[in-house]
Amino acid sequence: MANGVFHTGYGIEINLTLPDLDHPNRPGLLEEITAPIDRRERELLECLEHHREGACQAEEDGRSPWMTIRRRTVGGHTTWVAAHLPVRHTPTAEESAKHKAMKERIARAAERHGLDAQVEARASDGRIRTDVLVTGDGGRRIGWEAQYSPISADTVRRRSRTAAEHGIVPLWVTNTDRSAVIERAPWARVDDFSWKEIASPLAMVVRAGVRHLQQWKCLPSSLRPCPENGSACGRFHAEWFLPALCLPAKPPTEVDRLVVDSASGDFVPMRIPSQRDPRHVSRMWVPAADRDSWHDMFGPDKDEDAPAEPQARDADITYTHQELDATCRYGEETFTFNDPRPRRGNSAGTGLHTFDDVPRRLFTVPRQDRRLAATQAERLDAAFAHGCQPWQIGPCAGCGAPINRYGDNGIHACAPCRAQLAGR
Repeated sequence: MANGVFHTGYGIEINLTLPDLDHPNRPGLLEEITAPIDRRERELLECLEHHREGACQAEEDGRSPWMTIRRRTVGGHTTWVAAHLPVRHTPTAEESAKHKAMKERIARAAERHGLDAQVEARASDGRIRTDVLVTGDGGRRIGWEAQYSPISADTVRRRSRTAAEHGIVPLWVTNTDRSAVIERAPWARVDDFSWKEIASPLAMVVRAGVRHLQQWKCLPSSLRPCPENGSACGRFHAEWFLPALCLPAKPPTEVDRLVVDSASGDFVPMRIPSQRDPRHVSRMWVPAADRDSWHDMFGPDKDEDAPAEPQARDADITYTHQELDATCRYGEETFTFNDPRPRRGNSAGTGLHTFDDVPRRLFTVPRQDRRLAATQAERLDAAFAHGCQPWQIGPCAGCGAPINRYGDNGIHACAPCRAQLAGR
């Protein structure tokens, strides 16, 4: 990341490590250069090395010489850095054909099930909000975005927030795991079919982006190895798995089915921060029942309804007062800034949460001491009353009274406690 840029409008060099950017006579300069790309000229800021030498390292790797200013946080300190913008991409004929075919398929699937579908839905101001707007019976609106051409992370965030501001839940569908939509907004990935296959009745399975909740006690007898140590830790795990990796396996979700189930609320988007580092977030579509089970265990995430991964959080900027460096730094340790998503395969990607005990709020009946507080005579009287052997008498899980707990017809709670629970 570079610590300075060239301003093509004013013809000045800007040092991002100084509070006044080395131009104290221009108080509004910072707001101008940090404005989103769609609100300023794309060629406003230029790589210093490209300006001075006529070429830079980024161009050799297919990037443009034009720059954007972003925040970068390392070791708790946030600074301004300049990053190269990608070369503008014009969708190829094949990408455009796939995009059109996917929009038409989503609309057909919705209308086939009696849902309203609007292709290229526009707001009152005339701006396109979403590729296909699907509205369910309950008024739930899903904004499908068929993304077959490269897109920037900033564009994904901006368009997702715009959709949310108009009461639309965004759903991005892509054909590649390199897309910027993955983990940055509600998403789904499908196979890279041709436009003819997309337009045909051929089933399109969602390969990633849809998961199911699995919960288990981590014991040597468990069907799954411990995700923490590969063996058995004796604790409880809750994790989100692709349908084929569930035990037992779940049927795969097809795109046509997701069109309907997302609009009906049977599938909902979830945002799950990593248990170890809340900054690492996994996004997925899940069954509503699994979402409710997760909330019972861990409670809802305060940012769960956020339509997109947030930008770097506002923080006090640290100005390091360095000399202006005109060397193009493209490609040098920039992956953490250019792609802040968690690496594939870590706990953030599957939402793994490990806990020592089942939360008490999940027990319908209050937990009781396993020992029966009864004399031998009281045990004998209870055995006679319940028609069982004395050693089959145990405590009611609700009130602790002696009942037939361990006999052939044993029960977990006495009749009054069961009746009380049934009336809740």
